[in-house]
Amino acid sequence: MKPRTAPTHRHRRSVSAWAPTAVLLLAMTTSCAGPGPVGGHAAAKPGAAGVGDRLFPTLGNGGYDVTHYGLTLDYTPQTNHLKGTAVITARATQDLSRFDLDLSGLRVRTATVQGSKAQFSRSGDELVVTPAKTLKNDEIFKTVVTYDGTPRTIKGDDGGLEGWIETDDGSTALGQPTGSMTWFPGNHHPSDKATFDIWVTVPRDEDGDFYDAVGNGELIAEEDKGGSMTRHWRTAEPMAGYLAHVSVGYFEIHKGRTHDRLPVYVAVDPDESADAGDVPHLVPEIVDWADGLFGPYPFSSTGAVVDHLPELGYALETQTKPYFAGAPDEALLVHELAHQWFGNSVTPRTWQDMWLSEGMATYAEWLWEEKRGGRSTDEIFEDFYDGTDDEAEGIWAFPPAAPPSGGRVSDPPVYGRGAMVVHKVRKAVGDDVFFDILRTWTRQHRHGNAGTRQFVTLCENASGKDLTELFDTWLFDKGKPSRM
Repeated sequence: MKPRTAPTHRHRRSVSAWAPTAVLLLAMTTSCAGPGPVGGHAAAKPGAAGVGDRLFPTLGNGGYDVTHYGLTLDYTPQTNHLKGTAVITARATQDLSRFDLDLSGLRVRTATVQGSKAQFSRSGDELVVTPAKTLKNDEIFKTVVTYDGTPRTIKGDDGGLEGWIETDDGSTALGQPTGSMTWFPGNHHPSDKATFDIWVTVPRDEDGDFYDAVGNGELIAEEDKGGSMTRHWRTAEPMAGYLAHVSVGYFEIHKGRTHDRLPVYVAVDPDESADAGDVPHLVPEIVDWADGLFGPYPFSSTGAVVDHLPELGYALETQTKPYFAGAPDEALLVHELAHQWFGNSVTPRTWQDMWLSEGMATYAEWLWEEKRGGRSTDEIFEDFYDGTDDEAEGIWAFPPAAPPSGGRVSDPPVYGRGAMVVHKVRKAVGDDVFFDILRTWTRQHRHGNAGTRQFVTLCENASGKDLTELFDTWLFDKGKPSRM
């Protein structure tokens, strides 16, 4: 994610201090409470209502791992009404008597597990599902939930809007960090990634024209049903729930290819077409450039959605097609496309690891500016350190690897100081080793999750250097470091 302006606005933390977090995650995902269903296995336990993320402790769920979402959505822009069916394929990671799905708002009509009617109840943002029979450890099971209503727009702790957001000609679904639960039930912590098929049905408008519906991945099929149109979007590579996306409205569609023949799909709101005229050409140029620096592009297509939602105030790296609330400048476009490697393919293990996504994407902006004949990366670093860069305000508020709350995961230290950490690593190990580290990182963790400790270990192993002082000073310590 990248705000259009500088992001709105913890103690020293050594690498070994991350171990308790892993213990907490293990404990919460294997916790139990209450008896299983009648006829269930004696050892069966409920899945945890949350994975124990320090910043979002109730987000996600324990006891299972989702492998695929099949979402069938019927949306009427005139009334902002959504009708959905979610088919969730998952693998049980324990003998499971019941499990939770994250869902905010909307009315659940039915739920089945393995084809049999399941009991369900609501508690806050938790949909608690009790199957007719206990699910055995390692069992692949399918849950079907039907639901409808007016999906919510959430105002996050940082004041930003997320969830299902109405636009002047339709709506858009933006999920970082928790908004995806407003339009489909699931395991919405980034550590549980899955493939997606999304079918979106939209009606004709008052003039008899169909609304457009754009989603992640590739457009598999379009079906004209007379009074409505169904479009099928498929994401064949694993995706975190917060990166799932649907935009409904009117768009000018631009199709093309990168140098490596990768499909490019850019959707532009007509109100932004004059200012966004370069976007369809810049997307493949930036992807080709980044491919050479960061390793092979990790998905089977790329693109962008340029909407007209000026009050939103940020862009989001929705997988394969980053979302922009208005025509982006080059730096913003670079930032969100760089996230396809850092954040989307290699996704943070916990929200505390967010700097690995935002710091890397911000550093990609620095590299692009240097490529375009602007400031060098050394000069940009100095401008951030001295506070003269437009986005330097607030970067010393807390260490990048230790946001004090969920509402501050998008604050300046995560971006600007995160990029400074990346630059300090580059200066310490040299360019050849540094870019090898980036390519190794995206290769080793392609389509998976990774955390801060793994990155530190990779940097030290690849360089053969002890980088403890560097990371303690720039990543974990409070306050503005002295020059070193």
